[in-house]
Amino acid sequence: MPAIAAVCQMRSTSDGAGNLRQAEELVRAAAARGAGFVATPENTNYLGPHPEKVRLAESIHGPTCALFSSLARELGIHLLLGSFNEKSSNKGLCFNTSVLFGPDGARLASYRKIHLFDVDVPDGVSFRESATVAPGSEVVVAETALGPIGLSICYDLRFGELYRALVARGAEILTVPSAFTATTGKAHWETLVRARAIESQAFVVAPGQQGKHDDGGLGESHGHSLIIDPWGRILAEADDGVGVALAGLDLAEVGRVRAAIPLAAHRRLPE
Repeated sequence: MPAIAAVCQMRSTSDGAGNLRQAEELVRAAAARGAGFVATPENTNYLGPHPEKVRLAESIHGPTCALFSSLARELGIHLLLGSFNEKSSNKGLCFNTSVLFGPDGARLASYRKIHLFDVDVPDGVSFRESATVAPGSEVVVAETALGPIGLSICYDLRFGELYRALVARGAEILTVPSAFTATTGKAHWETLVRARAIESQAFVVAPGQQGKHDDGGLGESHGHSLIIDPWGRILAEADDGVGVALAGLDLAEVGRVRAAIPLAAHRRLPE
């Protein structure tokens, strides 16, 4: 029986309490529709003025993770906190951290975003994530009852070598919680998410932020949260606005696609 996955599409702002209420409502709605794996976007708990997120940063044992752990346990689901602002020892910086919880509420894995969004897009956004966020350095795959899940966050999506490393460590499901800007999202989001699924021959679960934020930097997020199968087909896509989209993940499809086109056996480039 394929597991049912859900992507929660949010519109987070500087209202941290409101963001967590919104996330909880979406997670509960997804679980009520049968989802056993639910994922929220990048910056779930806060997407306001960026220097403030450093001041508000929490430890991995803080209230945001505690809420998600409790929800996972109550609902009996695998639950991905797409990302939150994790406190770091680097002065003036936090981590952008994704955390996966199991159905018993246990923390199965955490991943700190490696690639930081420092860009100047013509007629688009100019942003320096590195001004408030310290980069992570570890490639993370979690062994779960659903299958091996490889973690990533947003801008990581542009770096195919990370997903190659995740697959080399066994990943069959890839998560890409995001807050893609309206400009870059319109041009690249669907193409990149489908490309990562095709080249990795894995399912991709990609929940996103959508709409305008009061952060003073990113401004507006693209949305169009996606679930993609290993052949690159769109299984589910969220409409504009806050909501959820669901699809079944039959991991036998990963084996079928990898057997049909055995990329791992054919690869000739050096590691």
